[in-house]
Amino acid sequence: MHTLIDPAILFFVFGVFAGLVKSNLEIPAPISRFLSLYLLMALGLKGGFALAQSGLTAQVATGLGLAVALAVAVPVASYLLLSRFIPRFDAAAVAATYGSVSAVTFITATAHLDAQGIAYGGHMAAAMALMESPAIILAVLMANALRRSQAATPVAVQVGGGGTLALGGGQGGAGFSLSKVLHESFTDGAQLLLLGAMAVGLLTGEAGQQAMQPFAGDLFKGMLAFFLLDMGLSAARNLPGLRSQPPLLIAYGLLAPPVHAGLALLLAQAAGLPLLLAQAAGLPLGDTVLLMVLAASASYIAVPAVVRYAIPEANPSLYVGLSLGLTFPLNILLGISGYTQVATWVLG
Repeated sequence: MHTLIDPAILFFVFGVFAGLVKSNLEIPAPISRFLSLYLLMALGLKGGFALAQSGLTAQVATGLGLAVALAVAVPVASYLLLSRFIPRFDAAAVAATYGSVSAVTFITATAHLDAQGIAYGGHMAAAMALMESPAIILAVLMANALRRSQAATPVAVQVGGGGTLALGGGQGGAGFSLSKVLHESFTDGAQLLLLGAMAVGLLTGEAGQQAMQPFAGDLFKGMLAFFLLDMGLSAARNLPGLRSQPPLLIAYGLLAPPVHAGLALLLAQAAGLPLLLAQAAGLPLGDTVLLMVLAASASYIAVPAVVRYAIPEANPSLYVGLSLGLTFPLNILLGISGYTQVATWVLG
């Protein structure tokens, strides 16, 4: 309940309300873009300052390793499940969406932990950056495999040259470059800003932290509240599209976040067992909560931008509607506080 009376969360709720009553309230796109870049820059700086104090330890390596493991396991498991019930191209797109991460959900979680006085490692911002790309790459590989499989069927051969390209996804397959996706994933402006700000914080340390406190600290909560207002408006616009989705997908959008968070919690616990990871320290409470939040979140910006180009056969209203209209509000309103409570109970 404490999360629901947080000013930033209440602005998100207000944004959803304003969108549902069809108010003309809106945040201009350039301002929304500035707010997202500010939050990423501030988060990167905070992470860099924290890393400058803690240094690179076994605990840091454990957190990053678990993040990468989740970034691979979640999209693969999601695809294997969803491909049984929906078209495989749609399954690949949804798997990529839920295998990647939401930076805004992560930033909101860090603000929640700060308010609760729960410490967390600065390296978790790097974990977020590492988790964004694997799901996209895996989904693209799955889609290309599907195109090759379709192109090899007798039906595809009988259709002829132009028909074969259409059936096999020629527009998204033959001319598609995995190296281009890799380049765009690792040089994306937002992600590059996050990593660059982290490097600045790491290099400047305590002196940099004092100098940037008015920017990265004092303004952070207000900027987050303003941005969540915009996200509430966006979520409200995507809610009507959920009515046309099959009940199975609605159930997936509701159940996948806690299931993925539970998997992250199990991995965080296992990391403390010497028999599984010798000489590796288990994750502390704050890092565990953030790992759960990352696993539970779904991308609604980076992945849709790439998937619309890489997997044009998939239905954008499906994966965008689920992630932004359902999973994002669920995590913001209930998930973050719920994951914190569960992790606190399990880890003591």
